[in-house]
Amino acid sequence: MKSWYHPWIAALRIARRDAWRAKGRSFLVLAMIALPIMGVSAADLTARSADLSAAQSAERKLGAADARIESPEGGTALAQTPDGRNWKPLNGSTRPGRGGEAPDEQVVSAVRADLPPDAELVKQSEGRIRVRTEYGLLDVQARELDAAHPAVRGLLTLLRGELPDRPGEVVATEAFLKASGLHVGSGVTPRGSGITYKIVGAYEQPDDLAAKELLAPPGSLLGPLDKALRGAGMRGVVAHDSWYVSVGRGGFTWNMVKQANTKGALVVSKAVLVDPPADSEVPLYQVEPPESFGTPRLEAAEMAVIATVVGLTMLEVCLLAGPAFAVGARRSRRQLGLVGANGGDRRHIRAVVLSSGIVIGAAAAVTGIVLGLALTLGLQPVLEEQLGKRFGHFEVRPLEILAIAVLAVLTGLLAAVAPAVTASRQTVLASLTGRRGVRRAGRVLPVLGLIALAAGIGLVLFGAVADLGFMVVAGGSVVAELGIVALTPVLVGLFGRTGRWLPLSPRLALRDAVRNRGRTAPAVAAVLAAVAGTVAVATYQSSAQAQYVHQYTAQLPDGAGRLTLDESGGWRDMPAVREALSRDLPVAVRADVERISVGAPDCEPYAMTPGCGLAEVLVPKDQRCPLWEAPAEQRFSPEQARELGKDWRCQRPSGFAGIETAVADEKLLAVLGITDPGVVRALREGRPVSFDPTQVKDGKVTLRVVTDADQADEARERGEDPPGQDKVFPVHQAPASANAWGIRLLLPPGAVQAAGLRTAPYGSYFSLDGKASTEARQRLDGDIDRMGVDASVHIEEGPGSPDRMMTLILSVFAGLVTIGAAGIATGLAQADAEADLRTLAAVGAAPRVRRTLSGFQCGVVAAMGVVLGAAAGVLPAIGLLLVERREQVRLHEELVAHGFGQGHEPFVPIVVPWETLTGLLVLVPLGAALLAALVTRSSGALARRAQA
Repeated sequence: MKSWYHPWIAALRIARRDAWRAKGRSFLVLAMIALPIMGVSAADLTARSADLSAAQSAERKLGAADARIESPEGGTALAQTPDGRNWKPLNGSTRPGRGGEAPDEQVVSAVRADLPPDAELVKQSEGRIRVRTEYGLLDVQARELDAAHPAVRGLLTLLRGELPDRPGEVVATEAFLKASGLHVGSGVTPRGSGITYKIVGAYEQPDDLAAKELLAPPGSLLGPLDKALRGAGMRGVVAHDSWYVSVGRGGFTWNMVKQANTKGALVVSKAVLVDPPADSEVPLYQVEPPESFGTPRLEAAEMAVIATVVGLTMLEVCLLAGPAFAVGARRSRRQLGLVGANGGDRRHIRAVVLSSGIVIGAAAAVTGIVLGLALTLGLQPVLEEQLGKRFGHFEVRPLEILAIAVLAVLTGLLAAVAPAVTASRQTVLASLTGRRGVRRAGRVLPVLGLIALAAGIGLVLFGAVADLGFMVVAGGSVVAELGIVALTPVLVGLFGRTGRWLPLSPRLALRDAVRNRGRTAPAVAAVLAAVAGTVAVATYQSSAQAQYVHQYTAQLPDGAGRLTLDESGGWRDMPAVREALSRDLPVAVRADVERISVGAPDCEPYAMTPGCGLAEVLVPKDQRCPLWEAPAEQRFSPEQARELGKDWRCQRPSGFAGIETAVADEKLLAVLGITDPGVVRALREGRPVSFDPTQVKDGKVTLRVVTDADQADEARERGEDPPGQDKVFPVHQAPASANAWGIRLLLPPGAVQAAGLRTAPYGSYFSLDGKASTEARQRLDGDIDRMGVDASVHIEEGPGSPDRMMTLILSVFAGLVTIGAAGIATGLAQADAEADLRTLAAVGAAPRVRRTLSGFQCGVVAAMGVVLGAAAGVLPAIGLLLVERREQVRLHEELVAHGFGQGHEPFVPIVVPWETLTGLLVLVPLGAALLAALVTRSSGALARRAQA
């Protein structure tokens, strides 16, 4: 007695033999399925290997220590999340008294008192410094840490050399050595220090491979450098201290963390990271919900997007592989007819064709997974460099790999379903004689496609209008696209009606495509899916670029530039920097700008440094914007805030200058493009010019000079004006059309001197005679580096051109898919059209007709798919843009309700990328047709006729 599986065994044997005989066709289908499987398996292996466990992540953050503590609020009691990433000061808490120790030291001493007697603490200090390299100056992170201490083992990986154990030695990361041009054994000198440190080793941070960092023994780098900088009148090093703690058995528990929080310490505990407490045990979650500190919705959205992309990829593979299986079924129709002639029924014929999908799908699964495994292992160093961190371990999850293999087999099986049904409906006589038979098109699939299309469009529009989020719109777009795929046979028929206006060869190609929709529709649908994704992304990117151009705020007039120094004390080098600017760039006009200096010569505006003050313009109280001056507890309704936003007192000058009160002559007006005669005349006559009417009262502006920045800070906290000496200047108010690009008050040098104020160099504004070449910019940067200063040069060049890389990649992908799908359909058409080609040759058709017909057959399929894909791709982009517009409108209303955002209405345009559409609609079908014509032999039909 034969069981149900015996026919399947025979079918699998037939399919395996047939696949081996037709190696070219089998390899094509196998490659189609194996390539996405390779990508999915490689992505799964990479994600799982890069995803660290809680214990591994804790070890990389803390090494062998049990916890790390710091004081982010200067000793103020706080509440924190279990992972220590977020915290909030507790209301009503006060900082501890300032004794002889720094606040951080006080916090650590208080926490140390609660720890076991044998607990160990290892101090770490971090700060940003500049060091001299082979090329100039480089900004790096500097750390002081006893890296040989057992408590910090595992924080870094020593690659070569040795750890520093004495002053004057440092180890450097590989990223620093690569960027600086230095090597192990070189000397590195921090800027502002006379000490050269020897690099005795190279290391890396497993969790941050791109970190440019130097590590020195405690007290040997940051402290001496800070002292040297301050002694030279420059800004010192801002260091941040933390402590690694080892407490022994039991670790640093959650109760110990909460106790440390009451003393102002923020704690990252290894025990808590591995076994976090329940939300009910976290005091911070009683004040704010845990959802406000996490991103579960974002992770769910990312998983949904990934699932959608994988699903659409498999759909394209099925649609592409389906015609290839149809080719096999066509070429094996005599064999299938023999199965029927020997007693096989329709289910046996279906089993043979479906077995082809199973066999090739299984082979593709094995090939794709093996290639994915080899690719991940071979590219692991490259993947780690791209991710910026080392894998914790190479992890293979058998169940997930098995699921990927099942997906490959299922893809092959689904791709063979339609050819199997078509082959089973052929009569035995038609199969043995090669006749095609006639079958009426079904009506169920088009109806379902029409319903899916309507439902998808409804979901897109409803999701955009009803504020249901991006995922609903994306899901509706996928449903609509599937509906168009289901409608493809009907749409192909509609395309056939245009054949009456075409010449002979394209008319024959179009008629053949319409008559054989079973092979044409899947290929058209595959092209549709690829092109739709490209068009959707291109439409979204074009709209985003238009929105960016609309919202772009220029810092200066087009072609103008600004040079400023980035560090305190650099004012001494300003003359040399200005000379280099004029020498290296084609400067037409250069306006040197000064700033008012209060206190030491290197004091910067608003620099809260002892001995430094500031000068700021006072706005009369009755001319201050109510939205900005209202107490924090006062709330305005959205309508009130919107109305107040239109008040002249709440209008501020647009642009960004970096300095609100500038000292310069009329050359600055020429650079900024200000040609108002009144403004030019006033500045030339030595009168200050105001570009903000809110600061002018009775034709005068009050400039308050504050000698103690700390007192000014305390006064602002109380909501009061800072105490100081007032300097009153009669000013000329510039018209609203005069744009000073963020400068609110422009003082001529004579007026500043007459007021007894001192100035210091701020920078230079300049206009160019032409454009600055890349070589000129590099030459200027090199000259500035050789001076030992750090300066910023900004040249206004507009919003810039959009990044078309993603669109280009997708367009190339769509073109390849289009050519591949059209080529498969053309191969099937040639297999089916042998009789027609023999007939054409018999009636006197030229040999090149075969080549011409093949090219038009491929071009027709590509053109139909591109047209339908372009129409289908615009829908999801429009839906996503409508949702984004709604989100921005809601955000704008919230900002207006809080007194911000006036005058900046949301602008989310919908821009169709005509360049991309033109390229897809014209170049891709034309390229597919030419390629098919070139690879087709023109003498095939005559040879076959001679053999007949």
